[in-house]
Amino acid sequence: MPQSQRMAERAHPVPGGGVTGRTPGGIQGVVARMLALDVSWPRPDGVAVFNRVYLAVTEEVGRSIAGGRFPDVHAAVTLDVRFAERYLAAVDAAADDRPPPACWRPLFQLRRHPGIRPLQFAIAGINAHIGHDLALAVVDTCHELDCEPGDLEDEFDRVGDILVSLEERIREELMPGPDLFQVADPLTHLLGSWSLDRARDGAWSAARALWALRDFPCVAQGLRGRLDDAVGLAGRMLLTPLRD
Repeated sequence: MPQSQRMAERAHPVPGGGVTGRTPGGIQGVVARMLALDVSWPRPDGVAVFNRVYLAVTEEVGRSIAGGRFPDVHAAVTLDVRFAERYLAAVDAAADDRPPPACWRPLFQLRRHPGIRPLQFAIAGINAHIGHDLALAVVDTCHELDCEPGDLEDEFDRVGDILVSLEERIREELMPGPDLFQVADPLTHLLGSWSLDRARDGAWSAARALWALRDFPCVAQGLRGRLDDAVGLAGRMLLTPLRD
């Protein structure tokens, strides 16, 4: 059995939109799982590229919580772990030859394509995780803590601020070539069409809509499906090969 399958209890999607099989150990358990994945995948692997980015984000969230930047520690930890479980569920689905959510399929299908650059893999993973998973994680957390999305807005905003602060660093580290030539690079134009701020705003709106529809499960399920498909389509465009 692969190391990634032995590390922790799995988090699988269920029809109602939540996940089963919680990751033990809170944020540190999530970090341990991502570290295990990092050593089990080749470094150029597209999912591995995103995993390293997400690991850095999760570690930064953990430091921020420990440093008192989140007023409600329990809510912040719950949201962060439920959020991470969505990604880990997609990893486990792919490892078991089950289809991951549509938002994640382009990244898993194209993870070894030689014509796709590391920054594309990183942004495509962020697109899937923010554009789809974050909204569902907010709803998961509201159910677990018996609260409303508005009660989590501070935690949501602080996690988003950390993501935004790291995005520029990610782009600088993974963008190829000297700055002089970046303006002419097709990668610059492709990724210029995607915005983390817009994705985060969309996730918050989707979370509020899904919560408002919680007593109408069929309608909510339809909205989740359309969100999943739309984010997956954007991910496929972000992974357009730019070299042979």
